[in-house]
Amino acid sequence: MKKYMLILCAVVILTSCGVSKAERQTQKTIKGDWTLTHIELPSALVDVNLFEDVDTRCFENSDWHFVSNNNKGSYKLYKNDCQPGTRDFRWNIEENNNEFYFTLKHEVDGVNIRHEKRGFRLKLVSLDDNYMVWEENTTYEGKPFPIRISFSKN
Repeated sequence: MKKYMLILCAVVILTSCGVSKAERQTQKTIKGDWTLTHIELPSALVDVNLFEDVDTRCFENSDWHFVSNNNKGSYKLYKNDCQPGTRDFRWNIEENNNEFYFTLKHEVDGVNIRHEKRGFRLKLVSLDDNYMVWEENTTYEGKPFPIRISFSKN
């Protein structure tokens, strides 16, 4: 009897530490190749560096790849005046009060990603099999400054 109780306790502990069913389903939907189609800023007069990388205009039509079983990904920029190339990152989905948040951390050579403190947390506003929208809420001159990022699945 003790043996069965220990097994039952182990199963309960292991299943409670994992991601929720909703988070798992969201990760499966995100998995694959996407194109960043549009970035909406509250003002066209402001230049914004996205993900501490390059100007938002450089991201339009960039290709994004998400792998759900190891939470790795990459995006590729194409514009010649925008430091073209591929950037690798780790990503995660978290559910908080029935809202989903997307976390992105750049991979840095020689740094364990778990020890990397810098990253980006964006609200997952919309997601289906073909489209995805993120929103990053930041401030500019002390006022709210939402940035909406739209993707279509390839």
